[in-house]
Amino acid sequence: MIRTLLIIAGFLLSTGINAQTKPDSIREGDLIFQTSLSAQSKAIQLATQSKYSHCGIIFKDKNGYYVLEAISQVKRTPLAQWIARGQGKNFVVKRLKNADQVLNPVMLVKMKSEGQQLTGRAYDLTFEWSDTQIYCSELIWKIYERSTGLRIGKLEKLRDFDLSNDIVKKKMKARYENRVPMNETVISPVSIFNSKLLKTVNLKEPV
Repeated sequence: MIRTLLIIAGFLLSTGINAQTKPDSIREGDLIFQTSLSAQSKAIQLATQSKYSHCGIIFKDKNGYYVLEAISQVKRTPLAQWIARGQGKNFVVKRLKNADQVLNPVMLVKMKSEGQQLTGRAYDLTFEWSDTQIYCSELIWKIYERSTGLRIGKLEKLRDFDLSNDIVKKKMKARYENRVPMNETVISPVSIFNSKLLKTVNLKEPV
């Protein structure tokens, strides 16, 4: 009995999920959020008024769960590795409220196909609404919209964000110089996070 419990505990740790979560706490198609330690993370937090600055979509292959994300480029990252990379290893997992009806095996194949078409694209430092380069929240928004037809999160314009902080201004200056595209369509991690189409199913946050 003790040996069995040790094996189960080891599995939970290896997947990066704490032992308090239920077996159903991770599914394909779930969205995962964290506070990134990247150089632009603080600027994103300030501009969007959210503690979450990075996100990805969870899928599974023969090696286990992974996160499809846009970082240096669109790529797969093992789930445990993705979680370990965030601030304090904290994260929140969200899921469609009607996932049982929408995310059937056929739909998941379609979603993976959409993701595969974008895999390898470079990270979009200027947050343009095209597929030439991709940023994290843009990736998961487009995968869901193009496969399920669902728009998870409200599209905004760059001008809608709080660009007043000096940290944000410095980052904007570095990216755009004096040609900030205020009318560019954007989707932020927090807009997806706050979508009424989603529910929280798992999290590890500071006490």
